[in-house]
Amino acid sequence: MTEPPTPGASSQQEAPPVCPRHPDRVSYVRCQRCQRPVCPECQRPAAVGVQCVDCVREQARTVRSARTVLGGRPNAAPVVSYAIVGLCVLVYVLQLAVPGLTRDIAFVPALGRTEPWRFLTSAFAHSPSQITHILFNMLALWVVGAQYLERLLGGVRYAAVYLVSAIGGGVCYLLLSTPPQVVGGQLVGGTNWFTAAVGASGAVFGLFGALVVVNRKLGLSNGGIWATIGINAVIGFVVPGIAWQAHLGGLLTGAACAAVLVGLNGRESRRYQWPALAGVLALLVVLAVAKYALTSDPTQVFLGG
Repeated sequence: MTEPPTPGASSQQEAPPVCPRHPDRVSYVRCQRCQRPVCPECQRPAAVGVQCVDCVREQARTVRSARTVLGGRPNAAPVVSYAIVGLCVLVYVLQLAVPGLTRDIAFVPALGRTEPWRFLTSAFAHSPSQITHILFNMLALWVVGAQYLERLLGGVRYAAVYLVSAIGGGVCYLLLSTPPQVVGGQLVGGTNWFTAAVGASGAVFGLFGALVVVNRKLGLSNGGIWATIGINAVIGFVVPGIAWQAHLGGLLTGAACAAVLVGLNGRESRRYQWPALAGVLALLVVLAVAKYALTSDPTQVFLGG
């Protein structure tokens, strides 16, 4: 003899499945990952069937994004290059609008001792009278930096290479400049000691130097970049008003920074990349301080130093 069914038991067993996120919606489709009912609004296409939004979000948190061999994200937007270009354009507009701004932020060896910020600010200024100056630099930055190096190195490392190379360009300009001599109460010689230098060229040449080192590490050809460096080197000596010293300093500094990143790219050694980059920057500071300390600069009397 069978017992009569308990009142309400059949209705409980046959209750239709509902979406956990929308309890008022019945759904007989289940997530392929958690097997919970999922309504059309919460369904996301999967390789087989669908998944719910919660499982998709959880997978996005746990799955590691693709990285290049040097730690960058190949599909990431080059936000650092965008920022550099935007800052250079902004400074250029301000140079045109604010009288004396170029004079105040340009690098001048005679002023670097007491105004060291000029080593960096000069890299974001350009000649107000030659728009081609900023156009060529930003084009080179975009082609070499935004399209390749930033994605390969990652934004933070790329920014470090750029900024340290900019400072390296100013330091080399300083090292290859000589103060004038006092002859008969007059300052004689030392033209470069008073010549202002502006432009991102030193930092851009730093990217060139970094590209040479990185391509060599990856086994890629450097023919094109060597040709670019050679052409620009010739222009620096032929066309007046170009600070080839800053180009040279940026090139060497960028290569040194890239050598640090490439040489310390192992799983265990990568932690030493930042201390090593700080060491490159510290060396630049020491060279600049030594130059000012060991050079007798009579112009300080005239400049009030």
